[in-house]
Amino acid sequence: MGTFVHRLLDYPVVLATVAVAAVGGLLEATGDGTTARWVVSVYAVGVALLQARGMVADLRAGNHGVDLLAVTAIASTVAVGEYWAALVVCLMLSGGEALEDYAAGRARRELTGLLQNAPRTAHLLGPDGEPTDVPVGDVVVGDRVLVRPFEVVPVDGVLESDDAILDESSLTGESLPVEHVRGDGLLSGAINGGDAIELRATAAAADSQYQRIIALVREAQDSKAPFVRLADRVAVPFTLFAFAVAVTAWLVSGDPVRIAEVLVVATPCPLIIAAPVAFMAGMSRSARAGIIVKSSGTLEQLARARTAAFDKTGTLTHGQPRVTHVDAEGLAPQDLLLLAAAVEQYSSHPLAEAVVERARGTGRTLPPAQDVVEVPAHGVRGTVDGRVVVVGKAGWVAQESGAAPASSDGDTSIHVAVDRRLAGSLTLADELRAETAATMAALHRAGVCTTMMLTGDGEQVARRIAAEAGIDDVRAELLPQDKVAAVRSAPLRPVMMVGDGVNDAPVLAVADVGIAMGARGASAASESADVVITVDDLSRAARAVQIGQRTMRVAWQSIAMGVGLSVALMLVAATGSLPALAGAWLQEAVDLTTILWALLAVRASRAERVETARMTEDVARSRADRERAATVDDGRTAALRGA
Repeated sequence: MGTFVHRLLDYPVVLATVAVAAVGGLLEATGDGTTARWVVSVYAVGVALLQARGMVADLRAGNHGVDLLAVTAIASTVAVGEYWAALVVCLMLSGGEALEDYAAGRARRELTGLLQNAPRTAHLLGPDGEPTDVPVGDVVVGDRVLVRPFEVVPVDGVLESDDAILDESSLTGESLPVEHVRGDGLLSGAINGGDAIELRATAAAADSQYQRIIALVREAQDSKAPFVRLADRVAVPFTLFAFAVAVTAWLVSGDPVRIAEVLVVATPCPLIIAAPVAFMAGMSRSARAGIIVKSSGTLEQLARARTAAFDKTGTLTHGQPRVTHVDAEGLAPQDLLLLAAAVEQYSSHPLAEAVVERARGTGRTLPPAQDVVEVPAHGVRGTVDGRVVVVGKAGWVAQESGAAPASSDGDTSIHVAVDRRLAGSLTLADELRAETAATMAALHRAGVCTTMMLTGDGEQVARRIAAEAGIDDVRAELLPQDKVAAVRSAPLRPVMMVGDGVNDAPVLAVADVGIAMGARGASAASESADVVITVDDLSRAARAVQIGQRTMRVAWQSIAMGVGLSVALMLVAATGSLPALAGAWLQEAVDLTTILWALLAVRASRAERVETARMTEDVARSRADRERAATVDDGRTAALRGA
């Protein structure tokens, strides 16, 4: 409660407007309408003068927009005695500024949160080999650092242990664990595996990879061009037209009252209220769909998106290695899988879990293994039902079996030998999401001209995934700064970028619209993004574009309706046929009509419902195709077993 009150105190104009409304309402209720009019009118004029001072400064700087129309509306409504309408404009004006300030403050806090996520402590090894915890900023080049199991590597360095297995997915986009040997370079931000390792620092924390990513995020956010509000584009011509009609009516009739009669029906409520209502409705609808849109300007950028860029790992794919193929020699594929899983279930290697999960998915019970020995960086050996099973790297299995395994054609493979004979291999890959291809097709139908993949993965794997997904442009083996450069140089704009890892944070910040897969992605990506998808479903990226387009259509319809009706009333008032009091009431009706129309953005249009149904069918078809392929594999396995 204290924080809420403190935030309110930061916006005294909002509080003062509410207080004046309460005082004026109380005076009206007690029958003292004259005093109420003076209190509200004097306050409204004061707000208009304050706003006019800021407006003059903006005009000198070359900026103009809805504020000019708001000041005009306050002055004209006070002049004709519609002081309550003037107070409503004051509230909308001050409330809008408060919301903008809140959004800017939120962006600053999110960047601060990214800084707070950086490693803070390092285990510095002394001459006696004993670790001492020190602030990560105290580590200098040449220091020996201990990284315990599952900790984040605090600084860039060179591995001094014999081997290490690191999860670098948040930095490079590589979903599979990366094996390193003594002398390899390690990046800060990577997550250590199940064994403690030692490294020698090659950079201070401020110069390490994680901090470079943070610097890129800050630079990207600072370089974003300011967004021009939708209402600002209509405000100036509408204001000039209203003045022209009012002055012309005065000059033709010779009656200065005509100015007030025209201006009272030229209030900017369709711009100040209706358009924000449409955007709020669109943002509310997005939230219900698991899509958190951080600002109304983002919806407009989504509606106009012409390029959609995607990270691969965890975005287009599941982000976890899975066994995609079993190649057996002399054994049924399912039997080979069970033998491999029987020894892998005792391994701490990250890929072992994928093998065990696939084997358990067959519905058969894993047999126990005896005399299991894990050789770091090579593989696992054990005895299963009296048979010696060796699972691991090609070179090691070749030594055990005397036969060289076939190449894996760019995919990650685990090779298997049984009783010193090569028995086959298991291919592991990061599988494409079932909804990926349907999402690309839906984006193209929505008007997105180009889809891109920006990934740190190898060229061969990236092109295979892109071909399956239906992506137009593939950029592989990219560092975070390369992704930023690719988005900045994209010819068709606006550009929306979808990602999920720490390495995606800079490019999400520099894109016109950054979309983070926040259900399982890194917090750094969510913090630097404009949109966060809270469910693990890539198709929501296409849904966000559709909602943005629907919101923009409704907002423009509301503005066109409000401005059109106001223009018609102005023309009638210019003839002297519409008294100011009647015009004020009619203008209230116009405002109500435009606001009610703006609320339509909370519902999907018929075209959207058709598109959603089509996308759902495409995803279901993709899943069915995969299940059918799995059934064919099972049939082949059964046939081999029968043979």
